[in-house]
Amino acid sequence: MSFGAPYLTLPSFKYVKPKTLREVLEFLAEHGEDAKIMAGGVAVIDFLKERLTEADYIVDIKGIEELGGIKYEENKGLTMGSTITLYSLRESRIIREKYSALHEALKTLDPILIHRATIGGNICEAFPWMDTVPPLLVFDAELNIISLKGKRKVKLKDFIKGTAEIDLNPDEILESIFVPEPPVNSKSKYVKVLAKSEFGVVNIACLVSNPVDPSKRIVKLAYGAASPTPTLVPQVEEIFRREAPLNKLIEEATSVVLETVSPMTDIHASEEYRRYLIDVLTRKILFELLTAD
Repeated sequence: MSFGAPYLTLPSFKYVKPKTLREVLEFLAEHGEDAKIMAGGVAVIDFLKERLTEADYIVDIKGIEELGGIKYEENKGLTMGSTITLYSLRESRIIREKYSALHEALKTLDPILIHRATIGGNICEAFPWMDTVPPLLVFDAELNIISLKGKRKVKLKDFIKGTAEIDLNPDEILESIFVPEPPVNSKSKYVKVLAKSEFGVVNIACLVSNPVDPSKRIVKLAYGAASPTPTLVPQVEEIFRREAPLNKLIEEATSVVLETVSPMTDIHASEEYRRYLIDVLTRKILFELLTAD
């Protein structure tokens, strides 16, 4: 996909600003196929301007109370409204202290766009380089989706089907994101490599719990920007449950990651460069978290 098409104006559409969640759902039930949701507007406005998408209606959901806010319940987890800005999440003490990989990802974002971009928009864009997705994958995030027909829950790992492809029907909206309480004695980290662009060419999130006890050890790895779809690599969890020298386990896990992620070539980086970065950085992040005090 290329960007920078020479259009200086937006195509014509009707701007709609419902006041309540109910009004949004009613409008989508009637016009869903012809409507696009706008929260922060970072992506949808660009896509409209560059003629990468079209819509008869733009539905502005900013300011709808039911879709905003952040709530943490101890020993249960964190719920983030889909329209909360990434800046608000970056400033959250709970995220900084309990979900550090997500906090580190938020710190890498554009200092201007972060004030407008929303967590729901970042997820629903479903492009490979979206920074919040890998951390949310290792934290086992779940999405709450709503329509006039009712509510349903979808694991984030099942929600993104491909580049710009998501499990969301035209009459549905992402209401909130639930992130469970992290495992006891866990640490997490996020690494992002840039290459002459604001977009990462490899984004890695890792979570490790109980690193010295294989029977209780939890290791999760997720990758963004490296392949068309953000990828959680669940196979590494079983690898690190075994009794074996740490270097051997890291070696095996890295090989499995490279097979699972399948690095791509695009305008930002080659498959070979991404493969090299994944190899080196996976070893580094695993060693750091598995040997941390």
